[in-house]
Amino acid sequence: MTRVAVFSDMHGNAFAFEHVLAEIRRESCDHLVCLGDVIYGGPQPAETIALLRDLHCPVVRGNTDAWFAEPAYPNTNTDELNIPGVSPKRDFALSRMTDADRAFVGSFQPTVEIPLDGANMLLCFHGSPASYDDQIHPHTPYAEVMEMLEAHLPRIMCGGHVHTPFQRRLGDSGAFFFNPGAVGFVFNRSHAEQPHMNAFAEYAILTIDGARVSLEFRRVPYDLDAYVDIYRQSGLPNAEQLIAQYLG
Repeated sequence: MTRVAVFSDMHGNAFAFEHVLAEIRRESCDHLVCLGDVIYGGPQPAETIALLRDLHCPVVRGNTDAWFAEPAYPNTNTDELNIPGVSPKRDFALSRMTDADRAFVGSFQPTVEIPLDGANMLLCFHGSPASYDDQIHPHTPYAEVMEMLEAHLPRIMCGGHVHTPFQRRLGDSGAFFFNPGAVGFVFNRSHAEQPHMNAFAEYAILTIDGARVSLEFRRVPYDLDAYVDIYRQSGLPNAEQLIAQYLG
């Protein structure tokens, strides 16, 4: 039997990440893997990096991780850095990162493979195997999903990026794709103009036992008042605006 804990999109929320890790440590997991977007956006970039480094687990490079790598990756979408509010939060994170932190982020890989029972593998990425900018949603047309993933079957696959936990079947082999959701910045997509953030963290545990396969989506609550205090003490630009998305 093989059990894999999969988590993604911490976005500088070490407080939520600590809650996830406390729960994972109570499980008997053979592997841990992070699907990227570790640092950007939250009040605790350095603390999040420290927690992740101590796990000694494989880490996939997310689209926002590329903004912090040293040297900078040539395919970084610099247009994203020109979106209002993005560069100040990136500068905030950079001001709290050491050279060792940046080197660690630079070691993140485009894809990671985790061995499962038998000859199968878990293929891990952020957006798709081809690009961390690709997006796979629950509603993405099946043909588009297969265009991105079919070449990698019969592997089981997982990705992050869209902050939504879900599973989708891939072809007729029994393979599937899943997204574990987000550790940081869990939000309700029904609020299109001003998304409402939730004070819980998401991750998943995949279990392979011979021909038996189970996938469990987990949700871990945390103390919102304590997290708001962390925001207010952090010096993060636009902190009150971000806090309002949790309290609104």
